[in-house]
Amino acid sequence: MAGFKYFDLGIVFPPFESPLTDLIIELDYLRKKQLYGSTPPFIFFQLKSIFHMLESLASARIEGNNTEVAEYIETKILNKSQANNEIKEIQNMEECLQFIDENIGTSKIDRAFVSELHKKAVEGLPPPPDGEGDATPGSYRTNNVRINNSLHNPPDPLSTAPFMDSLFEFIEAADSPKYDLLKTAIAHHRFVWIHPFSNGNGRTVRLLTYAMLVKYGFSVNKGRILNPAAVFCTDRDDYYEKLALADTGTDENILIWCQYVLEGLKIEIEKIDHLLEYAFLKKKVLLPAISYALDRKHITDLESKILKRTVEKQILKSSDLTDIVTSPYVSERSRVIRKLKDKKMLAPIPDSPRRYSIHFFNSFLLRGIIDALHNEGFVTI
Repeated sequence: MAGFKYFDLGIVFPPFESPLTDLIIELDYLRKKQLYGSTPPFIFFQLKSIFHMLESLASARIEGNNTEVAEYIETKILNKSQANNEIKEIQNMEECLQFIDENIGTSKIDRAFVSELHKKAVEGLPPPPDGEGDATPGSYRTNNVRINNSLHNPPDPLSTAPFMDSLFEFIEAADSPKYDLLKTAIAHHRFVWIHPFSNGNGRTVRLLTYAMLVKYGFSVNKGRILNPAAVFCTDRDDYYEKLALADTGTDENILIWCQYVLEGLKIEIEKIDHLLEYAFLKKKVLLPAISYALDRKHITDLESKILKRTVEKQILKSSDLTDIVTSPYVSERSRVIRKLKDKKMLAPIPDSPRRYSIHFFNSFLLRGIIDALHNEGFVTI
């Protein structure tokens, strides 16, 4: 096919003195460094859910989805079960990320795994030109395709399966761990280069990249990765420009692509250390989010005081509120706590039903949390 340029798939080795080599060494150190901090897990993993939500939104928007952050937040706060196609596309991405977290530890990255990711990504969506679904979810394309914003023509349909088989062999090969990051970046480009599905390739390849990073040890339970798709979604034009360089197949341009990926990854990983320090999180994110909600009258002054007390103590008991809820009756404190539970701003600590933590993922506090994360440079909205 005119415009198709074949080149072998393999690891490209950077010169020892190159900045890319330095990046690999730094990131490998972060991968092995123990993930710990003063932020309680029940708060940190709410943040993880927020980042996954924003990552899903950004990954959809890079393909042309016009959903705004504020619009999607409302689906979380109001727990909307029905959604338009653009909202459904983002919800699908969130479910894919959860599927990866739950299964990557016991799954090979092979055709079955990637096909399942593709099925979940396009589920319930009409195929083009009416939507962002696929007429044959999980199945390789049987037609020639063109890639938007690219001069590269993917290989013909008969070559798709053999090229993908080679890609899976490349991913699963027992290479030294020092090559894991290079393999992740190269595999991302190779998948886009093949373009195996009729639609949904961009969303699927970003999910594949997340799966590879988790499999290689860059997960929140072991290393320092939270939302790697931000690497590709912050500047869409830059993303396409770097992919186009890699399409040339030269070692030099493939290494430029790898450096682009790893530089973005390092920025995202280093953000996590700040969120793991509770003093920072409390001052810069949680307390400002409560003030944000109070200013917009989503909560009352009394509720604000209780939530701030919860943030200060991390775990709240009814007896911690005697100076805020001044009624002599314990039942009044219980009533106020129950109201905040009903508004999803307090949640019981697992196995400790009378002890509570702040809850913000699907409450009116979510708006303020995202605003604070944006102000501190953690997310772009």
